[in-house]
Amino acid sequence: MSSCTQLAQPSSWSSTCLLVNRKTDFFGESQVHTATAEGKDLAGASGLFHKTRENMELDSPPGRPAVSCKGSELYTQGRVFTFNTVEINVQPSVKVKNGAPMSIICHADISKSADFQLKHNFTIFKDGKLVFMAVSDKDDARYEVPMARSSDTGEYECTVEAGGKTKSSNSLHVWVTGMTKPILTAEKKEVLEGEVVKLRCELPEEVPPLYFYFRKIKMNSTPKEKYVFEAYKNYSEVEFSVEEGDNILQFDCFGKRHVQREFDSSEHSNKTLVTVREPFIKPTLSVKPSRNITEGDRIQLECSTVVARMRDIEIILQKNKTILNSVRDEKVLKYSAVATLEDSGEYLCKVEQGRASKSTKVNVVVSELFPKPTLAASMNKLDENRELTLSCSISGFQRAKFSVLRRNSNGDVLLETSRNLTMRVSVNDTGSYICKAEVKGIVKESKPIRINVYAPVSKPTLSVVSGLPEVVLGKPLQLICRSARGTPPITFKFYKGNVTKETVTNDTYATFLDENVGQNDKKGYKCDARNNHSSGVKTSNILNVTVVVPIRNASLGSIPYGEVEEGSETAFLCSVKEGSWPIHFRIFRKADRDVLVFEQSEHADRVMWRKGTMSRQDTGTYYCMASNRANVDVKSHPITISVILASWQKGVIVAFVLISIAGAVTLALWWFLCKKKKVLPWLLTRQVKNWQDSTMMETTIQDLTLRVLRWSTLKLKYQRLILTKLLYRRGLKQFIVKSEKLIMRMQGHRDAT
Repeated sequence: MSSCTQLAQPSSWSSTCLLVNRKTDFFGESQVHTATAEGKDLAGASGLFHKTRENMELDSPPGRPAVSCKGSELYTQGRVFTFNTVEINVQPSVKVKNGAPMSIICHADISKSADFQLKHNFTIFKDGKLVFMAVSDKDDARYEVPMARSSDTGEYECTVEAGGKTKSSNSLHVWVTGMTKPILTAEKKEVLEGEVVKLRCELPEEVPPLYFYFRKIKMNSTPKEKYVFEAYKNYSEVEFSVEEGDNILQFDCFGKRHVQREFDSSEHSNKTLVTVREPFIKPTLSVKPSRNITEGDRIQLECSTVVARMRDIEIILQKNKTILNSVRDEKVLKYSAVATLEDSGEYLCKVEQGRASKSTKVNVVVSELFPKPTLAASMNKLDENRELTLSCSISGFQRAKFSVLRRNSNGDVLLETSRNLTMRVSVNDTGSYICKAEVKGIVKESKPIRINVYAPVSKPTLSVVSGLPEVVLGKPLQLICRSARGTPPITFKFYKGNVTKETVTNDTYATFLDENVGQNDKKGYKCDARNNHSSGVKTSNILNVTVVVPIRNASLGSIPYGEVEEGSETAFLCSVKEGSWPIHFRIFRKADRDVLVFEQSEHADRVMWRKGTMSRQDTGTYYCMASNRANVDVKSHPITISVILASWQKGVIVAFVLISIAGAVTLALWWFLCKKKKVLPWLLTRQVKNWQDSTMMETTIQDLTLRVLRWSTLKLKYQRLILTKLLYRRGLKQFIVKSEKLIMRMQGHRDAT
């Protein structure tokens, strides 16, 4: 039944209409969900009530108005309440033993303005998940757990909703100590040695992740344990192998879980009994004739067992981890050999079938029949062609078959089948020798002895490693001393003068490095050689070494220096300040590339090159290079040679120039005179045409004469000649005398001046 009532109310009240429904849920109690007419949730219980509660009507006493709400306060006619606290606790305590009853209690402390009934919606959460929900008009609700399990451990919190108000408690940690007892089951109750036992351990009512521990328990031994972590299951399975000696086995298991940085353990499960049967019995290993025998006797070993099933059975006989013999699908193994000292030791018989394995050990002692023989030599080091005697013997034992042998990489070489051997040796007889003794089929050999046969050394030869008997000053001198014959090792000694410099032991040669060779070092070198031959020391000839002084400070000069007349002779002088002879001189002229113009070797510190005829092409820069056996080229500073003209060439050129100048002057004078010849007649002709009387003519001739005198710088006789010829050619002979007088007069006037 639902109703909606609009109430007259103070201005501070809400005019909201409240819709209330009632329904009974599966708890048998009324659960309340309040909502406004608009359908909006006022409970604030995280939406959980929508699945379990519907709207229901709050009961009101007769005569009381219906309830309306505004915000988080409940308003009626004098009905007001508020939450003080909401608390959660657990009984009997926060730490509960596994299997004991446990109660989670949620209590709401509410203050009311009057005594009226109020419905409470209780919700309890564990680790954020809903575990309990109830509606009650009481102030508390109780969540009962009849048998607490470790899975009930966690953080608990409760929420109370009433009249549109909601409040939650603080969280409370509850720890259920202990775990349920695990259940262990075995796949088989009876197994064979070598098989496996499969076990299953389960922790009912426990929640993973869980840790499982399995134990294999044997009488009078420490249990073997296996551990398995299961993240998603409350059970686990393992396998244990059944080994040799396992008869009656017990297995159990227990579990652990991690709680707040601590481990909580369960009690141990029931013990499961597993019986082990043998697939075969432990093998028997027998030794004949006995475990203590003598060299040369035949030893026989027999290993046997009794099997329940013949298939895939194997018997193996070992000594010091070396397999001597083996059989398959048989019950007996046999082994026989002639006993030697090396056969002493521990023998192992092992029977295997599948994973099953059993073994038996025995110790065998082999006594020595006779000691090892000893080989003796008359001499260990001797000259070639000397006599050597080898003797083989056994201390305190004479009845043996002896032989003397020489060791070889391809096998021992038999030399004699008796205890003594005498021979004349050569160098090729150098090597190791042994002897063997045989008694009752047992063969023993002696320790080897070394025989060295020496050939005398030949006279050594001393030479320079580089070849020539010379050394460059400042560089080391390396000498080599060789002996063509002689059995190594050979000891070589090097001498400088009479002073021993170095002693070297080698096979056929030795080297010596002299790093202190001086320019004036006149001492000769020699070496001697000796080995273990009795002939003694052999000495080489004296080697004199030439010290080559490198070239130093090359220079180049010329006569004449600098400028050279073309066609003349020039002498070039290339010299060095220091250097061993012979010296190789080379002179170059620099051009586009360096041109070699002279080359010569001299047993002197200088060389002169005479170039007979110098030409203009010989102008350039010259330098010289000098080298000797030190193989170092030393270059001089360059000089410059300029080829100029010879003196007679200069005279020819001057004469040619002067002749050219004289010709030019003559040509100019000729031209000038020719010019005058044309001007004077022209002037005279012009004047004659204008003559009117003799007075005027005389004046004209006088003027003409003055012009000739003024224009001409020739001698007087030449002036007169020119003027006479002019007058004569023009038909003015009568004026010639007057012009000459005039010229004489003018000349006299010039001379007087």
